Amino acid sequence: MSKQKTIKSAFSVIGIGLHTGQKATLTVNPAAENHGFKFQRVDVEGEPIINADADLVIDTSRSTTLGKNGVEIHTTEHILAALSGMEIDNALIQLDGPEVPIMDGSAFPFVEAINQVGILEQDADKDYFVVTENLTYEDTERHTEMLLVPQDEFRLTVMVDYNSPFLGTQHAHMYHTGQFESEISKCRTFVFLRELEILAKNGLIKGGDLDNAIVLVDTPLPQEKLDEIADLLGKPHIKVEETGVLNNLKLHFQNEPARHKLLDIIGDLALVGKPIKGHVLAARPGHKGNVDFAKIIKKEIKKNLKQGPKIDLTKDPIYDINDIEKLLPHRYPFLLIDKIMEVSDSHIVGVKNITQNEPQFMGHFPGNPVMPGVLQVEAMAQCGGIMVLRNLPDPENYSTYFIKIDNVKFKRKVIPGDTIVFHLELLTPIRRGICHMGGKGYVNGTLCIEAELMAQVVKEKNIEKVTEAV
Repeated sequence: MSKQKTIKSAFSVIGIGLHTGQKATLTVNPAAENHGFKFQRVDVEGEPIINADADLVIDTSRSTTLGKNGVEIHTTEHILAALSGMEIDNALIQLDGPEVPIMDGSAFPFVEAINQVGILEQDADKDYFVVTENLTYEDTERHTEMLLVPQDEFRLTVMVDYNSPFLGTQHAHMYHTGQFESEISKCRTFVFLRELEILAKNGLIKGGDLDNAIVLVDTPLPQEKLDEIADLLGKPHIKVEETGVLNNLKLHFQNEPARHKLLDIIGDLALVGKPIKGHVLAARPGHKGNVDFAKIIKKEIKKNLKQGPKIDLTKDPIYDINDIEKLLPHRYPFLLIDKIMEVSDSHIVGVKNITQNEPQFMGHFPGNPVMPGVLQVEAMAQCGGIMVLRNLPDPENYSTYFIKIDNVKFKRKVIPGDTIVFHLELLTPIRRGICHMGGKGYVNGTLCIEAELMAQVVKEKNIEKVTEAV
């Protein structure tokens, strides 16, 4: 299981915002496990924090803008692409102005800074969104189509077509995140010469120049119009006599514009809040489509959380009942976990099959058998105990005892014939033998129980003693 990552130490960059034209210092700080990406405006009273969340996007005009309570963060996509593309999960991004510096128009300056300070692997496992069903998005007005299909790693395929004789149709792909630094991060933002006038009149690209954007000329304009655009932007007059790249830059790749669109998708999909295991296929993407698609993915994640983990119960378990008896001191009729389907250092998925011949149904309740809530909690706790004890060299010498049970809720009856799938995860790292876990149980994808459990792992002085360990 891959671990979460952050940076080893903070780094700062200074630059001009592409659209606001305002100078700002951006500082990226290490963050704790499960922190995710958050922005902080340190120049605003109270230093408000805005989560990198698709639901907080307020504008997608040529860039992605986050906003909350009147505070805005413009052009978030390149720094988020750099962090996500370098497989970082947790960072606090501080900014003393309204817009992330555009730098050279790519994510590479941020990648360089990340490499300079280094990347730190953390203890917690990565929390992936694993795609199990196709997700689709279409914007007929913009002719944008996006598709997310199952894949065991994050992949991207992009097609762009701007009806331009110079640019033509371009494709780009990234088969794995290891390609991001060398093949994607250096690719710069671009704009057509014919678009500059309307962008300037709409109050955008105030900080744009030939050093931070590729200007493409597919249709030469009259000199009078060129001079007018230059005056709008406050730039010197220039002559354009042929199609091509206006600023005479050498493209990093022949399909650099398509690769930059791929870069933007990576940054915008970071707003999902989880790394993705799936393949994104995008035709004519833009920030609006990217963000709309991120919202669709977020809804799917929320739906999956309500339905519980998708487990194929026909597969061989990681631990069967014989393995479980080697880890837990419990025996019939108090051994309440039948098999373990997933387990890591921070989560576990276990299964309890409910049968009519279990002794509790003799009296609870006659003629209307219902699994007692206390036994559901006990089964959940045994599942968590397996997660904790499995890494000990001599688990038979240890027991786990309840310290506290909080926020227990029973959502539906559990009856004979049901199968409970328990999912537990550590809420805090294990320290001094104290385990704090959050757990949920599902029957047929419907939540039946949830609770927070705290237990202590204790080495028994008399290992022959039969305990009432959890």
